[in-house]
Formats: sequence, structure tokens, C-alpha cells
Amino acid sequence: MTSSSDRSLAVDVQGPKSYEIRTYGCQMNVHDSERLAGLLEEAGYVRAPEGADGDADVVVFNTCAVRENADNRLYGNLGHLAPKKAARPGMQIAVGGCLAQKDRDTIVKRAPWVDVVFGTHNIGKLPVLLERARVQREAQVEIAESLEAFPSTLPTRRESAYAAWVSISVGCNNTCTFCIVPALRGKEKDRRPGDILAEVEALVAEGVSEITLLGQNVNAYGSDIGDREAFSKLLRACGTVDGLERVRFTSPHPRDFTDDVIAAMAETPNVMPQLHMPLQSGSDAVLKAMRRSYRQERYLGIIEKVRAAIPHAAITTDIIVGFPGETEEDFEQTLHVVREARFAQAFTFQYSKRPGTPAAEMDGQIPKEVVQARYERLVALQGEISWEENKKQLGRTFELMVAEGEGRKDGTTHRLSGRAPDNRLVHFTKPEQDVRPGDVVTVEVTYAAPHHLLAEGPVLDVRRTRAGDAWEKRSTAESAKPAGVMLGLPKVGVPTPLPAAASSGCGCD
Repeated sequence: MTSSSDRSLAVDVQGPKSYEIRTYGCQMNVHDSERLAGLLEEAGYVRAPEGADGDADVVVFNTCAVRENADNRLYGNLGHLAPKKAARPGMQIAVGGCLAQKDRDTIVKRAPWVDVVFGTHNIGKLPVLLERARVQREAQVEIAESLEAFPSTLPTRRESAYAAWVSISVGCNNTCTFCIVPALRGKEKDRRPGDILAEVEALVAEGVSEITLLGQNVNAYGSDIGDREAFSKLLRACGTVDGLERVRFTSPHPRDFTDDVIAAMAETPNVMPQLHMPLQSGSDAVLKAMRRSYRQERYLGIIEKVRAAIPHAAITTDIIVGFPGETEEDFEQTLHVVREARFAQAFTFQYSKRPGTPAAEMDGQIPKEVVQARYERLVALQGEISWEENKKQLGRTFELMVAEGEGRKDGTTHRLSGRAPDNRLVHFTKPEQDVRPGDVVTVEVTYAAPHHLLAEGPVLDVRRTRAGDAWEKRSTAESAKPAGVMLGLPKVGVPTPLPAAASSGCGCD
């Protein structure tokens, strides 16, 4: 474990150095980058201004390995930084995350100007590795094979003052043939429930009003501590935390989604009526080839139970098109599930080989043009369903948590944006009174588009909150500091709906 004395080595007497973090991949990486930022700031670094584009003393890449071209993207970015480093004495470059865990020494061989390579299990070592590289004037490559300390024990620089991720486990025990994450993140390791609740309570005391429980397979929580109902108990326990208004979680696995979890969602008022349930394929044959331990009937049965217990739940999913061996009949089964489940939104992927996965070596790789045609059909169908489901919200009244930065056109439309309890994005007319991110407004939906809603009438109510106070306090405190470099993280504590071709995660849930 890295000690605080180790972490304090990184800054010399010439003044604070700046850092920039570039994050790729899933929510787990995003949250890890919050920890990397916390480690660097504890060591005395300051964030580079927004848009620094490599103009920093330390640039950290937190990488993802689930995409076929992930390494090409990394080395392209490293090549772009090489001349900047040559022109800036003392600049350092670090590479961490899943690709670093996978490729190790290859990174320094292909990009010898990299100073530090660290893995998914030892992110706490970053400051001391940077210092060691500076003193010894040679690259430091340190990849731990197992978790050295649960990441939540590390300092964290939260990107939001009013919403936060809370990791409940790391690693994954599944063996999906398209996914390399278990090999890079390791077997599942659960945190003790008391430690999780202590972190939640501490966050709420700081003003956070929404938390998202985070795990590679979040509802398998308890397998490491021997309690099959641990996740539902954790949801109910979150319901007892005074001041915690919204609880979400991502991403569950259908195999582990049990009736006690559905009951906990329905019976715990601050657990939001929203569920992201990865499907991946509607074909039993493809699911078997993927080593997904459920079938179409089981999946649709879960959706039916959730809708019976929580009628207004918005359900989203992940789908892979063109998995090796997928026939037209298999694809039609996926379309059938989409029609039956009526997802609020689907994050759709064209299958691409993940190096190191069994699926990459399978027979029956589908031609690109076939995959593209199927993908377009799926996107068109889901777009129709998303629009129809959003139209059902017309006339409904929602309490929105005001968001920061989610309405790209808010400045020109004189609107603000917020998240409904079911996580739908709603743009609303800016009221006359001051409204801050983290505050809650009540609005009536007047217009529906496929991926957002509008509330064009006057705001019905504004409730100033402790979360809004926390945002205001933080904004005031940071107004004199350089603007931060965002990490690809939404300003609320849950994943932002992305275009249909993108993912809410790494697609491996």
C-alpha cells in the first residue's frame, strides 16, 4: 500500500506542478481517474486549465483495452505528445488502466518517452512512481497482479459537488467470450457493507444528494462475502441515510438479478425507478456462444417483474450486433426482445474483436457490411421505440435534479437541464429565481424527442438544496483556481445518455 509519505514526494520546492488526466472507457475508469486526481492533488499538483491539450507537467492516460483499436489510439496520442515533451523540460507522461495492465513493457518499447506505466491494481503508486522516474531518469513500469488496497481508501477529487460514484466491488467473476476485463481487473472483490455506508454518509455530510453504486457486475455484490442478498440489503440500507435523495446503480447482470433486488428497488423510496440491464443479444444461441448465463425468456421475465413492481421504470440496455456466428434469425431474435422490452434507450455496438478474448478467435466472423446493415436496422427500431416511450411522458410532472453541463444548447435556448428520477434528460425554461446545479425543480413535460424531453412552460416549483449549497461553495472556492480538465465524466453521478452508437460502459456487463 502506498503511504501518504510516499505520495508527498512528487513536488519539489520550485512550486506546484500541473497535471492533466485523459480517461477512456467505462465508469470504473472514470471513477479511477477521480482517485488519480485526488492522489496528485494530495501530492501537491494542480489541475491544468481546461483544454490544456498536453500543456501540463504531468499527463496521465487512463486507458481502456476493450476496443480493437485502443492501442492505436493510445500510441497516436503519445506520438502527439512526444515533441511537446521534448520542448518542455521536466514534463512526464504516465500510462495506466486496462491497456497498461495488458501490454506492460510494450508501451515503453513503442513509446520510450513514457515515464511511468502502472496497472489497474496499483493506481495508488502513481505519485511515487513519477518521483522515482524523475530522480532515476528512467521509465518506471510497475504492474501489480492483485489489488494492493481497495481503491476507495485513496484520496479522491470528485468531479461533482452534488452527485458521486461509490464503488462497492472491483473485478468480475464472469467469463464472457467478448470481454477481456476480468483478466485485467481480476476476480471480484467486495467492500464491507459498513465501509460503503460510511463513505455514503460522509459524502452526504459534504452535500452530495445522489450516489451511484458502482461495480463491474454490481448486483453480484455479496459473492465475495458469502451473502446472496447483500446487494438488496445495501440498497435498503442506503434508504435509511438521511439527506440522500437519489440512489442509482450500474451495471447489473441478468444472471444475478434476483427478486429481492426488485423488491428493494420498489420499496426503497430513494432508489430511483431506473434500470440499466445489459442484453447483448436476444438469441439463445448467441448468448450461449457469449457465455452469458441467461436466455431470452429469463431476460424478458426480469423486465416483466420490474415493470410490475415499478410501473414507471425506465429501462436501458447494451446490445452487440454481429457477434461471430450470428445469423439473420439470431438478429431477428434481438429485434424481438427490443420490441417486447421497449427500452427507453439502448447503447448499441457493432462487434469488434477484443484482442485476447475467445470471441476474437471464433469462426463465423461477420462481414462488416452485414454488421453495418443490421446495426442500422436496430438503431432505427430503437429510435422509434425511444420516441414512443418519451411521448408517453407528455403532461407528466417531474422533479428534476438540476444538472451542470448536460444541455449543450442551454446558453442559446435560455434553458436549464436536469435529470428526472428515471434518469431521462429534461430541458426546462430557466426560471426567474436563481437555480443551481444540485437544486430540485418541478416541471411539466410539454414536448418529447427520441433522446430528451422539454418542459416549455414555467417552472412549477424550485427547491434549494444542500447539494446546491455544496455546488455553490465549491464553485466559489475554485473561482480563483485554473479551470479543471474534465475526465469524460457527466456532471451528475450517473452516466449521461450517449448517442446510440456509444456505450454507457465498456459493453462487458
